[in-house]
Amino acid sequence: MSRRGGIGIFGGTFNPIHLGHLRAAEEVREGQALDEVRFVPAALPPHKEAAGLATAADRLRMVELAVAGTPGFRVSALELGRSGPSYSVDTLRALRTEVGPDARLAFILGWDAFHEFHTWKEFTAIFALADVVVVTRPPWPDRLAHDEIPLAAREAFGYDSRSESFRHASGHVLSLQRITALDISAGNIRERVSTRRSIRFLVPPDVEAYIVERGLYRQGDPPR
Repeated sequence: MSRRGGIGIFGGTFNPIHLGHLRAAEEVREGQALDEVRFVPAALPPHKEAAGLATAADRLRMVELAVAGTPGFRVSALELGRSGPSYSVDTLRALRTEVGPDARLAFILGWDAFHEFHTWKEFTAIFALADVVVVTRPPWPDRLAHDEIPLAAREAFGYDSRSESFRHASGHVLSLQRITALDISAGNIRERVSTRRSIRFLVPPDVEAYIVERGLYRQGDPPR
């Protein structure tokens, strides 16, 4: 059986953070029985284009506004304090040093990102540093198949039929978390802002107000 409690790590550009992010984090927190989920905005995401990316300070502030007062949600500026690309393995190593070898860390990533996991820096080390929770929206796959684990790490995993998850040689667990479908994307939100359309009920009210106040994502209008 998987351990309960611990800290979930939810990284991303959050450009901007929206209700889909928040609902996914809440369902993982509940489904994995985590003590908290930490949102970790990337300073310089290695797998995404910089064009259209709000400043790290603005994205951090939007995340802070989005989770303010929400039990079980916290914000970490860990990646914003490092130079160069924001690699997840570096973040997890820093957090492992912070919480010690025995505390549970659960690294949260999407289904699409997991299928590109083999391109990530030192991805095999991530499995040895934390549990990995792959979130997916409908149509849900029946399960996570063994041949979907990146080849270089595959031999280190064994299937646990009781929990329908895979256990790594380190003791960490790779599992699938099915979440509610909310058809919201940051790209669509940015496009709506740029064409002067409403984003109400797609982002938290304080995030919407911040985007307006700062003039974010508006074509031809530099952020204030």
